[in-house]
Amino acid sequence: MPEDRTRAIVWEAPEHRHFNKNADWYWALCIIALCAAVAAFFFGNFMFAVLILVGAAVMAIQSAKPPRTVPFMVGTRGVRAGNQLFTYGSLEAYHIDEEDSWGPQLLLRSKRLYMPLIVIPIPEEYMYEIEDLLRERLKEEELEEPLAHKVLEMVGF
Repeated sequence: MPEDRTRAIVWEAPEHRHFNKNADWYWALCIIALCAAVAAFFFGNFMFAVLILVGAAVMAIQSAKPPRTVPFMVGTRGVRAGNQLFTYGSLEAYHIDEEDSWGPQLLLRSKRLYMPLIVIPIPEEYMYEIEDLLRERLKEEELEEPLAHKVLEMVGF
């Protein structure tokens, strides 16, 4: 029983999926941002035009950066993603999505308002161990990755 108190599964994974973007992707971003900024300027909303251009520049810079490798852990106290610990008291439910095209992922529903769903990639070799550990502490529920995540992945971001 003492070893169950300190049981933990640890692995590392990229913080997000990285898509290599060619010059066409950046041209499309530039054209869309310029058209939106011109439309905002045309309607007299100058600050929104500037915000669109700054947002597009930040998006281009961020999309060029490769993802960091983040340590993940599922343990007896909670789930850790990088330096953030999500205790079981702050989580409501979990779901392991084995059908995802990029590999299995752990979906956690949080009680926090600003972070309702946490998506964590998991290695296949630890999938059943993670499920055993979570089943003891959280209820399993059918959860889906947010539509916004799927749309951003479709456009390569």
